[in-house]
Amino acid sequence: VHLSESGGGSVVPGGSLRLSCTASGSEYAFNDGCMGWFRQRPGMERELVAAAHNRGTARYGDSVKGRFIITRGGPKNTLDLQMNSLVADDTAKYYCAVAPTRPMWACGDLSSYNYWGRGTQVTVSQ
Repeated sequence: VHLSESGGGSVVPGGSLRLSCTASGSEYAFNDGCMGWFRQRPGMERELVAAAHNRGTARYGDSVKGRFIITRGGPKNTLDLQMNSLVADDTAKYYCAVAPTRPMWACGDLSSYNYWGRGTQVTVSQ
């Protein structure tokens, strides 16, 4: 399973970015289960940004609720993250990940995820 992320970059505070992830390979990896975005800020552990189950349930990290929106695309193997009202603390490397066959309640748990992309950098600064 290969995950390809795009859409990172630099933006001023208050701006927006949209990240996209496309999964390829075995369909079992994304036809059922969770897909999510995680991030790792400098000196900190990787944390949940947002995750969505193929059955429609989404969950968000506390710091991004109301600002970020996760969308699983028409094709089941795509995952977008619309990031609005960005702040400096959103600066991080963002990773797409897949947790095949996992139930909805597991989507927020980093340890559920078997497959990871290489990440895309998001920098928020003046």
